[in-house]
Amino acid sequence: MTLIKSISGIRGTIGGQPGEGLSPVDVVKYAASYATWAQKAAGKRDVTLVVGRDARISGPMVASLVINTLVGMGCNVVNIGLATTPTTELAVTGENADGGIILTASHNPKQWNALKLLNNKGEFLNAEEGQMILDVAEAESFNFAEVDDLGIVTEKDYTDIHVQHVLDLELVDKAAIEAAGFKVAIDAVNSVGGVAIPTMLEALGVKEVVEINCEATGHFAHTPEPLPENLVETSEIIRRKGVDVGFVVDPDVDRLAIINEDGTMFNEEYTLVAVADYVLAHTPGNTVSNLSSSRALRVITEKHGGSYAAGAVGEVNVVAKMRETNAVIGGEGNGGVIYPASHSGRDALVGVALFLTHLAKKGMKCSELRATYPNYFISKNKIELTPEIDVDAILVQMKEKYQNEEVNDIDGVKIDFENSWVHLRKSNTEPIIRIYSEAQSMDEAEQLAQQIIGDIKQITQA
Repeated sequence: MTLIKSISGIRGTIGGQPGEGLSPVDVVKYAASYATWAQKAAGKRDVTLVVGRDARISGPMVASLVINTLVGMGCNVVNIGLATTPTTELAVTGENADGGIILTASHNPKQWNALKLLNNKGEFLNAEEGQMILDVAEAESFNFAEVDDLGIVTEKDYTDIHVQHVLDLELVDKAAIEAAGFKVAIDAVNSVGGVAIPTMLEALGVKEVVEINCEATGHFAHTPEPLPENLVETSEIIRRKGVDVGFVVDPDVDRLAIINEDGTMFNEEYTLVAVADYVLAHTPGNTVSNLSSSRALRVITEKHGGSYAAGAVGEVNVVAKMRETNAVIGGEGNGGVIYPASHSGRDALVGVALFLTHLAKKGMKCSELRATYPNYFISKNKIELTPEIDVDAILVQMKEKYQNEEVNDIDGVKIDFENSWVHLRKSNTEPIIRIYSEAQSMDEAEQLAQQIIGDIKQITQA
């Protein structure tokens, strides 16, 4: 059993002893701790909090525990039931709520669940806020309400509201999508995307929707992270069905992968690149992604006359950098599109709508559109070290070794070369340095990774 407590929330595998897995005791403790934080932040007891969940098997049990704990703390709850992560984020501001909890373990397998915590802007908590909740939980310093002060629960479905919100975006062109007569496939891995995405595609005027794993049962038909190795069968269905484009989302629908009409991958890194290309063509400006995302976004941004900036890994850090640079589009290379004209969170519904508009206006096949973007390849490696080795000291030495290159140290060490880069980050839980490298071929990316691994070994053996 696993239980991971961090500043971004609590996640773990269902079952086991309290403190070892995500047990009912742990769910209640952290829901109460979050309520304590929300009440303190709002300066009142009767705060309003939104709760939404993905379709995991454990979802109804965890939701019941969370909602009734919040009621027991004196909080009013807007329960939006089965809802995507971005839907829940939008519901927080839509309801003028004081915060929200998303019950999802994102791309983790079915035995996992999590409490992801939002502020009153519908955005993830920052490190300081997250630490306050951990401190409250550790001390168990929460105080349940007396009987006359219990909260109340309101049920509300927000999916249609989210869909209409997307259709109302200025750069989403329903007429262009309708005129294109698209046949579109969607693999929702048996979670809430199977409810939200087909509803939106129909509203956008898509001619025909091929639904793959769209029954929201929580019994994931394949490993839920939308990576090529998990989508072999889906890619073959898309090729065989003769669709124009296939979309794949993770269980909470904040990540978007695209599959070309011939069954080849568009490449998850290029979801943001393509959407940014379209947005920048109509609203010139700046972009942001995290340090481990493809350089292709920087190339496209500069082509449109904008400036690119990198944020530390983590959605909250990317959003902060986007605000700092007034970015018009940003996100993460894992298929996470953040479009501030909509809201400041990764949103696959927004990504789908903008991409379809882009594809319709280009009048190209999906694979042809992909071929218009520069090719980069990322190699992901790690090096395991003995516990006594000072990982921070190694990163400092690597920074010094490559001081004549463009170096960024806001999150580990990223070294930018002329046509490639490498990003070194230490694990927070084990003596490991993660090494991500990107170049214009996979061989070059892997060679760069091996060069850096060799440098690190030389330092540790000195």
